Amino acid sequence: MGYYVTVDSGVKLYVEDINPGGNKTIVFLHGWPLSHEQFEYQFNVLPQMGYRCIGVDWRGFGKSDRPMSGYTFNRLADDIRSLVDALRLKDFTLLGHSTGGAIAIRYVSRHNGFGVSKLVLVDAAAPTGFTAETASEFLKKCLNDRPKMMQDVTDGFFFQYLTKPFSDWFLQMGLQAASWSTAAIITTLRDEKLYADLPNINIPTLIIHGIHDKVIPFSQAKEMNQKIRNSKLVPFQFSGHGPFWEERDKFNQLLTQFI
Repeated sequence: MGYYVTVDSGVKLYVEDINPGGNKTIVFLHGWPLSHEQFEYQFNVLPQMGYRCIGVDWRGFGKSDRPMSGYTFNRLADDIRSLVDALRLKDFTLLGHSTGGAIAIRYVSRHNGFGVSKLVLVDAAAPTGFTAETASEFLKKCLNDRPKMMQDVTDGFFFQYLTKPFSDWFLQMGLQAASWSTAAIITTLRDEKLYADLPNINIPTLIIHGIHDKVIPFSQAKEMNQKIRNSKLVPFQFSGHGPFWEERDKFNQLLTQFI
């Protein structure tokens, strides 16, 4: 079931709410520059096991509204708080991938973990995101040839082999986003750090990270594991930046065991 939730003046987020009557709720935050659709291989399985899966497109991405501003981690985290309030969510698992992981961390830190019982960080872009060099390269491509940028993102995303149809699907998902929001998040990933947020996380946290990740080094997962109390790091031996697809059976099983 898909619907829109107003989270800010003139800004509505698209929500894919699968199995609303499920016993346990998982809120999924996608990575840059994707959408909730990246979790297709979780949504195929978990609702049938009794879980309520809520996929959220952040502002500027997927099917959500695309304002010109509001792409700081604080604002994106506040959007999630507004969503949680509107849906009256409580005792849910918050799962964030890549930049979605950074937003999840800021949400828990900034809003004192409101409503969240467990946190799952998947190849999270934390405590740092892009280097100045990487951000500069992505910005140049984004503002001059965004389809080529998205192809480069796709090519470096996964460790396992991609079919051409899968690659095309993934690329088109990234192109659903607005160009300005895509560029704005690059700047946010360059300029914002999450070191101060990590000690504020006091809920059980599962850290999943592909050891072959070329986007966010596995060393950052180790650093988060050291700085987040009550956290557990599980390396994914055959994944790059996308264990939710590359090792989806293991991913889904681990997720259900943790929840």
